[in-house]
Amino acid sequence: MSKTYKKAIANAMSEAMETSKSTIIIGQGVTDFKGIFDTMIGFSEKYPDRVIETPLAEDSVAGICIGAALNGGYPINTHIRADFGLLIFNQLINLAAKYKYMFGGLFEVPCMFRMVIGRSWGQGAQHSQSLQSLMAHIPGLTVIMPADPQSIEESYRYAIQEHKGPVVVLEHRLLYELDFDDDKNKLTHPLFGSKKETEGSDITIVATSVMVLEAKRASTHLAKNGIYAEVINLHSISHPDKEMIIESVKKTGKLLVADTSWPEYGVCSEINRIINEHDPSILKGPSRSLGMENTPCPTAKALEDMYYPDVHDIVKSASEMVIGKNHQIDLPKKESMTDFYKHFKGPF
Repeated sequence: MSKTYKKAIANAMSEAMETSKSTIIIGQGVTDFKGIFDTMIGFSEKYPDRVIETPLAEDSVAGICIGAALNGGYPINTHIRADFGLLIFNQLINLAAKYKYMFGGLFEVPCMFRMVIGRSWGQGAQHSQSLQSLMAHIPGLTVIMPADPQSIEESYRYAIQEHKGPVVVLEHRLLYELDFDDDKNKLTHPLFGSKKETEGSDITIVATSVMVLEAKRASTHLAKNGIYAEVINLHSISHPDKEMIIESVKKTGKLLVADTSWPEYGVCSEINRIINEHDPSILKGPSRSLGMENTPCPTAKALEDMYYPDVHDIVKSASEMVIGKNHQIDLPKKESMTDFYKHFKGPF
């Protein structure tokens, strides 16, 4: 059996609403007939009092969510672009993340902020940013980037039903329409932890979100050429499985990090920090980072394709790191991920 990424989100949202009448879904577009990219179709009709459309007032709405959480509710605040989430940073960082610590643990703020990231058909500089590092930097926030349906269903269930703090989930546009094998017996990462996707001996590739899929594609290509990559799905940006990463690098001696955002001061830098502060001698050579170019995102498709790393870049970097720049490995064609994956069907 298979399941789409968006279906898993829909299932998680439905379960949240059915499990507790204290759950509300609030944000721009939650009552729209497209249902936040098909993840909430029919919700506003089924739960008219608990699916709440809002005006352009993100900061105020986030304040409402915090108030609801402090009074026993579980708010799920949706943002059709993570960029719009910048408008809630005062509430998210100064209040939601700190209440428990400022009041001796007497108050907890259990809530979820869904934010959509990434490219689709030319989102441009203000509508496609992956801002996970900004939020993961803040103590008190849990930030996750699910790369498959099982990660969504397990992590969202735990966040909503058991976790007592604010959780930010970043969902990539290019994943919504994809089908994944739905193996209920497959062991996934522990709640908010990380997950080893493939076993390997030659190089460790740590990846986030859609780059996990690109890393797995790269590992298949590399294996055909005698290079065996161990791919780690970071999943939890704020609380990665450090031991898993360290043990993998001890085994392979090589580290390549592939993120959906800029390498500078971001996830790539953090993973490198973990290794270098633990024991840099486990590396047999310099590590590498792959992310967006250090500029605002261009809108033109040809430039956008150059802006984002993909399977071509991962294979190229891994081959050079393991064999050297004079490797004879044929590289995958540099193609737009929006052409390889199913096209995003949302209006935004």
